[in-house]
Amino acid sequence: MQPHRKKQWCIRTLTAGFLARMELILRLYLLPYNPLRPVVCFDERPCFLIGDTVEGLQMKPGHVKKENYAYSKNGSCCLLAMIEPKTGKRFVQVRRRRRKKEFAKFMEQLVRIYPDAEKITVVMDNLNTHTFSAFYETFDADKAAALMDRLEFVYTPKSASWLNMIEIEFSALSRQCLNRRIPNITQLSNEVIAYFKERSQKGIKINWQFSREIAREKLNRRYSEVNSDNNKFK
Repeated sequence: MQPHRKKQWCIRTLTAGFLARMELILRLYLLPYNPLRPVVCFDERPCFLIGDTVEGLQMKPGHVKKENYAYSKNGSCCLLAMIEPKTGKRFVQVRRRRRKKEFAKFMEQLVRIYPDAEKITVVMDNLNTHTFSAFYETFDADKAAALMDRLEFVYTPKSASWLNMIEIEFSALSRQCLNRRIPNITQLSNEVIAYFKERSQKGIKINWQFSREIAREKLNRRYSEVNSDNNKFK
């Protein structure tokens, strides 16, 4: 992003509404762990299925695997995933499409993962499928209402996916698992599920460092533009 465009983006997005949502999420991340009210991060990631049209060279000891430049496009699929940062618990599904139906069924499974939780707080973005209406379009009213009673949605500000810790997990997934051609959804699903299962069993947590105090210091200029009294946080 060019410097002047980056500046314009900051001016447009770092509004009072942005700061309010950001601080709400940062507060959630700092809360002590409570098994009755778990905080999880959820998002979806598209994946393209890429196959080889020409077989690559056979691997030799001490050499990097070589692939031919030619490849075939075999469609796409979507990963739906969540992580509970304080425990390292993870769950992922691979689906052909990304609709309200897939979102609702994922949330149904999420509730089953936490049978004893009073309320599950889900941090996610503002995608138009991420609404309670998805429950009513997918399930009968009784089941939809029951899911609503168990879930609380907290939305990240617009253009602030970096506030959602599942993006850290997706970054690791891209580097360690999806950094090569995978030709079909069955293979991709098997490998992604195995990857998430292993990391969940190891309890790999995320140590989030960005707090409200740091935000007020680093973004003080924007805070001050919203309210001049915020100059005290410099």
